[in-house]
Amino acid sequence: MKAQGIECSDALGFTDIPEGEGIAVRALCDLKEGDVVARIPKASCLTIRTSGACDVIEAAGFGGYLGLAVALMYERSLGKDSPWAGYLQLLPYQECLPLLWTLDEMDSLLLGTELHKTVKEDKALICEDWKDSILPLLDSPPFSLSPDFFSIGQYFAARSLISSRSFEIDDYHGFGMVPLADLFNHKTGAEDVHFTSVSSHSDSESDAHFNKNDVYVGAGDNELSTQKSSSDGEVSDITLFGKNPCSSDSDCSSISGAQNPVLEMIMVKDVEVRAEVFNTYGSLGNAALLHRYAFTEPDNPFDIVNIDLELVLQLTSSLFSGRYSRARLSLWRRLGDCGYVNQNTEYFEISYDGEPEIELLELLYIMLLPEDAYHKLDLTVSVARNLNGSIGSILLEEGKFTREKASDVSKDLLLTKDVCNALCSLADMRESLYGSNSIEDDIQALDSCCKKERKLYHSLMLRVSERMILGRLRTYAAVGAQTFRASKRSSVRKRLKKT
Repeated sequence: MKAQGIECSDALGFTDIPEGEGIAVRALCDLKEGDVVARIPKASCLTIRTSGACDVIEAAGFGGYLGLAVALMYERSLGKDSPWAGYLQLLPYQECLPLLWTLDEMDSLLLGTELHKTVKEDKALICEDWKDSILPLLDSPPFSLSPDFFSIGQYFAARSLISSRSFEIDDYHGFGMVPLADLFNHKTGAEDVHFTSVSSHSDSESDAHFNKNDVYVGAGDNELSTQKSSSDGEVSDITLFGKNPCSSDSDCSSISGAQNPVLEMIMVKDVEVRAEVFNTYGSLGNAALLHRYAFTEPDNPFDIVNIDLELVLQLTSSLFSGRYSRARLSLWRRLGDCGYVNQNTEYFEISYDGEPEIELLELLYIMLLPEDAYHKLDLTVSVARNLNGSIGSILLEEGKFTREKASDVSKDLLLTKDVCNALCSLADMRESLYGSNSIEDDIQALDSCCKKERKLYHSLMLRVSERMILGRLRTYAAVGAQTFRASKRSSVRKRLKKT
């Protein structure tokens, strides 16, 4: 880092994590919000633009992850002659992403999970990338690239490192490998150090929230400052790099990527001495974390489970004729013409709390409407061209459809007894995809599994997390059914009072 001009505050310390989980970045003193703890020149980052293979990559027309993978493989091929030799020798050959697992491991460990199909498709696409792009490059006379460093195995290894470690730097450099920045571990909802990307062709800072794949372009001209800090009763001098000029009350509109060749790492909240300093890679569920970063988190609030539209149609086809299901699905899709639902929806998310998307409830509501109510709704939708709101705004109320503002309609109105029963059936059908092992079997296996068995441990964590959500979906449906019955009894009492 020193050779490349990277400045790292001695307020940060690096320790090994037990059980081979990597490195942790810890605070060696109390860190305050706005402290700049590192400066990283863009020139020190491994990108398409900075790589010795820049001409080769640009001549081939490669960009994005493909171009960066070629840059990474090329620098590895140079060995000690690469400017990044010191950095590359510290990286693992590859990350343990599901993408690099064998097909047998995918089928046995990911069966039923959100990743099973996705990872297989990704593996096939990356194989095609190598055959269509990298392989022809090796046979091109102007380029003298060693096949030993550009094999399909090397390409997969490079892609795994890029997936788990790369950052988006700016419009000019694109994605790149950023020494030091990739050492900070992720913790959901516990961001301590923040990276914000400023476009090199923009005059203003993007106000979007960025994660592991983004970096902060700082002013690069702060005066060095020294903070007195005590640890174990002793006072020592700790070097920081000033305060972020863009913190809270400051105006960053004058800062542009083109003016700032240095990236800064900035504290976004106070961190006490000895505590680990976390980055956050985004609001990602365990499926996304395992897919891109090769790890999972227990009790991840961003976990989801998808219910495919195909699964819904399997359920309705078991209850009704195919013609019945197609007609009701057609009505649901026509609601999309009125702006009610996404016509292209092929799956429905179930949140961490077990709550389904309203589009799923709307589809089940239509599928399970009594025949006369269905025909009334079908006629209403056919006649009305510019209705506002969702299907929830055309609910059947005492035998009649009434218009309501969509904002006044809750999911509870869609949770009829039949809809709730259908949700439970869908949960059972979705859970059957995990195979014959029960959730209790998976929990027991997870409890007895060592974290060093990374593939098994994190795949079990994903399975258990998803199956817990399906359990909460059943609870959601049971509570909804009780609410519906209570509402129905209340409605009957009101009618009796009127009479």
